[in-house]
Amino acid sequence: MKEGPDISQIAALIGDPARANILTALMDGRALTASELAEEAGVGLSTASGHLSKLTDADLVSPRKSGRHKYFHLADAEVAGVLEALMGLAARRGATRVRTGPKDAQMQVARVCYNHLAGRMGVQMYRSLIARDLLAEDGEDVILTGTGRDFASGFGIDLAALEKGRTLLCRTCLDWSERRNHLAGSLGRAMLTRMEGQGWMRRDAGSRAVLMTPMGQHSFDAAFPRL
Repeated sequence: MKEGPDISQIAALIGDPARANILTALMDGRALTASELAEEAGVGLSTASGHLSKLTDADLVSPRKSGRHKYFHLADAEVAGVLEALMGLAARRGATRVRTGPKDAQMQVARVCYNHLAGRMGVQMYRSLIARDLLAEDGEDVILTGTGRDFASGFGIDLAALEKGRTLLCRTCLDWSERRNHLAGSLGRAMLTRMEGQGWMRRDAGSRAVLMTPMGQHSFDAAFPRL
């Protein structure tokens, strides 16, 4: 008998096209109903319910009830990170969709990855923070420096509140389109929320794309200059 974890079960669950579409649809951090996910997956409601049951049993998605409705969301950031990495691997190996949509180019510029900013803009933010010693890479880890804490506080981030939570403050996530790291963790989530609150960007209703406003683009480039 082989030693160690058996990846075949998880791989088989993710590898089904309908389940892969369901998981991808949840990558923007939203909670969706079974009916909405059935439409995303291109299957009937009963088939989608069967897929969701399997994904729930494997702790890849979690259900949540609100009134008469049941919603599903990704179980945690670890699942999102695995999916983002698989997207990158698929892109590098040429396993792309035959037909691309009009939002695909915008998704590569800026998109939501579970609950933080990804794409070219996400990588720009991360590289700018690193270049100015606001973040420091320590092997596989990334930490917020003393000057970085001052920057985050000045940006309107309540670090004390973030550090009370169970989520790691700073974490890297390998961007599938840029093939470089962007910022995840509770700080990455808070930065995206703050920029949305300031009107720098808004989420596209029909995809994971994030659309920058002209004012927002100027403000973003000033806060996170390319160095």
